[in-house]
Amino acid sequence: MNNVLIINTGGTIGMVRTPNGYAPKSGHLLEQLDAIPELHSKEMPVWELIETSPLLDSSNITVAEWNMIASIIVENYDRFDGFVVLHGTDTMAYTASALSFMLENLSKPVVLTGSQIPLCEIRSDGRDNVITSLIIAAERKVREVCLFFGGTLLRGNRATKYSADGLIAFVSPNYPSLAEAGISIKYNDTALFSPLSGKLKFHPFENVPIGVIKVFPGIQFSLFESIMTEKLRGIVIETFGAGNIPGDGNSLLPIIKRAFANGTVLTVCSQCPQGAVSLGAYETSGALKRAGAVSGLDLTTEAAVSKLYYLFSSGLDKEEVKKNMEIPLRGEMTVT
Repeated sequence: MNNVLIINTGGTIGMVRTPNGYAPKSGHLLEQLDAIPELHSKEMPVWELIETSPLLDSSNITVAEWNMIASIIVENYDRFDGFVVLHGTDTMAYTASALSFMLENLSKPVVLTGSQIPLCEIRSDGRDNVITSLIIAAERKVREVCLFFGGTLLRGNRATKYSADGLIAFVSPNYPSLAEAGISIKYNDTALFSPLSGKLKFHPFENVPIGVIKVFPGIQFSLFESIMTEKLRGIVIETFGAGNIPGDGNSLLPIIKRAFANGTVLTVCSQCPQGAVSLGAYETSGALKRAGAVSGLDLTTEAAVSKLYYLFSSGLDKEEVKKNMEIPLRGEMTVT
């Protein structure tokens, strides 16, 4: 019988009611899990629980917590057949993306899940999410970081949060689901990631200064000039459509050139959930490419940010970072 390690980082699934709203409470989740009969069925894998300290609402997750979660997986890698990370939904896609880059040559399932309704509530969606995630982690048919929610298994670095209050909270706009959990769990074998063989490598992240800018009509790019210093290593800019910026975006181009000269790498992603950036397809995006910006293709913002953390933390210079931002490393993007 396979063994699965559950890592509880906090989030809605294990929260309790307080006078100030839902909040995480140490030890509460284990009580809730023990009260679920299905988790003690002989058909379920053997599981153990580790709680990080302090338990956090996922809006408070930082690079330090990403490193901690990854280190727990690495330290227990040989003892368990799979891992389930319980996490708040707000930044779950960021953590899933980060772990995918941190854990190179991963050959075991790492499944992130949580809930929109706490386990302490009668209508909690957390029961099914936990039960199914444990089964997926034990079956070892996936060998990557993934995210299970609302009956669907997604590649972690392809997922993005879609709904603040719906039970189907995540989507993967540019990549098919890895599995669907109905009467049985049906895996999409052609979509599963095949990592290179080799020993697991852990790449901890440094707290690299990275920013995100969302373009909007009438944006005044000059307002961002003051942050484009040599201290800023990476920027993700969410543009219109296939990589377009407003017509007066010429004011942005000198800023990009100066930032690039300072060692900053600017990655262009699209505000459209589905589709890909194609720098140069339109006149308004060609200037970005000429100024030194990188095409994020169909990267989610979550994956783009995580990938920048990974590449800069690996000690690469700006040219190597630029090159690798346009190359799929963990199945995070599609290159045509």
